[in-house]
Amino acid sequence: MADADAAATRPAVVTPAAGRGEAYKAVIVGTGFSGLGMAIGLKKAGMHDFVVLEKADEVGGTWRENTYPGCACDIMSLLYSYSFEPKNDWSRMFPKQRELLEYIKHIVDKYDLAQHIRFGTEVTGAEYDDATDTWQVTVSGPGATEDGEVVRGRALAAGMGPLHQPSIPDLPGLATFEGRTFHSAEWDHSYDLTGKRVAVIGTGASAIQFVPQIAERVGSLTVFQRTPPWIMPKPDRRVTGVEKALFRRVPGVQRGYRNGIYLLQESFVLGFKNPRLLKAASGIAQWHLRRQVRDPDLRRKLTPDYTMGCKRTLVSSDYYPALTRPNVELTTEGVAEVRERSIVARDGTEYEVDAIIFGTGFHVTDAFEDARIVGRGGLKIQDAWRDGIEAHLGVTVKGFPNLFLLLGPNSGLGHNSMIFIIEAQVRYVLQCLAMLDERGGARISVRPTAQDRFNEWVQRKSEGAVWVAGGCTSWYLDRNGVNRAAWPASTVNYWLRTRRLDPADFQIEQPEQPERVAG
Repeated sequence: MADADAAATRPAVVTPAAGRGEAYKAVIVGTGFSGLGMAIGLKKAGMHDFVVLEKADEVGGTWRENTYPGCACDIMSLLYSYSFEPKNDWSRMFPKQRELLEYIKHIVDKYDLAQHIRFGTEVTGAEYDDATDTWQVTVSGPGATEDGEVVRGRALAAGMGPLHQPSIPDLPGLATFEGRTFHSAEWDHSYDLTGKRVAVIGTGASAIQFVPQIAERVGSLTVFQRTPPWIMPKPDRRVTGVEKALFRRVPGVQRGYRNGIYLLQESFVLGFKNPRLLKAASGIAQWHLRRQVRDPDLRRKLTPDYTMGCKRTLVSSDYYPALTRPNVELTTEGVAEVRERSIVARDGTEYEVDAIIFGTGFHVTDAFEDARIVGRGGLKIQDAWRDGIEAHLGVTVKGFPNLFLLLGPNSGLGHNSMIFIIEAQVRYVLQCLAMLDERGGARISVRPTAQDRFNEWVQRKSEGAVWVAGGCTSWYLDRNGVNRAAWPASTVNYWLRTRRLDPADFQIEQPEQPERVAG
């Protein structure tokens, strides 16, 4: 949610299409897996009075935004889908961006969600109105006045996802560069890289996918690496016709595949608390590096000096070979400055470049620093999170009634499918809304003691874990080195914690009755 100045005049107020003058049951932000999962959950629960706000002109979330060459999921396709909507004709074990986007569009069609979506509608702020017990969500886009509109909702579900704000480093002299610059999540397809001198800054999950794709056609490629990632070989292949037939015709086969992949991925969580258990996996990664990179100097640069799992472990079988091409150079010196047509490394080496591509990830722990989200009594989200972002189970935040974050603080994974977490959170939110209805309440708020107790557990559980003690810095940690992003236990643990809502964790408040005037 972008920051926006207060409107000089009162924005128009949008109410449900039924025209009852009431607020929507829920307002959902985003049409990625989180937002659409929430929408489907509401429909299945018989709650059809909701709207989904989408800033773009089509659905898809991260799989619409990221269109860089080679973009694909690093979780196997049979696991990276809703459990209630398996796709039995995946083309590959690791799905590419286009196929994932088509799956999301299929979901929208099958569950008739398009009627609930307002496209081209960007959320610029949200404020809880104590007088009406509703969220006043300010939006811009088609139909909005110059000062914006307000979409009213009894509940607000933020499904923007944690990886949606590209992070571009503030490099000295970057503003003076005369060539082309763009982030991997905002790929400029109009710019032909053929024969160009290209610099890639960053070596994260996106970079290791697009570097092999562009290395073949650029004139020269300089990759600026700050920290080498741990990379496992990618066991990608086409899904055979026999497998697809079995998935269609034999009940349970695809579910068995999915469960097997889930258990394999889940086994890595044991090593996050006891890094010694990751020795076998790190041995495979080291073998993978030795096998694909023969040059000892290059291999040294690509060898991590931190414990595996401290950063997200990546999968690729073509990244290392791309770095051995004669037109590709890997430098670990860092960027000293950017000039009109070149980049100067810290060792003084100057690289002439025509384009700079940033593979530098996203804002995560600081993603809400500019958001205009205001809770009860004018409480700003920045004030609530002055000491660091936190929520109860990554979903509810004290002081912000009827606000539900999907993939909020400390619900991120470094080893398994985020869709597992999304489905658990959607069920949890539905329980909150059901309890609110059952008790005739206007507001449901997590008790401060419940949120504090949970986050104390998160930090205790994170002590000694590989993200904190593994010898690296990552997007899991905030600027103070505190884990604000990663779920510090198994996904089974998360499922158990969200499977059944504890009413004692919440306070239900009744609508305020107007004062009677004596006659």
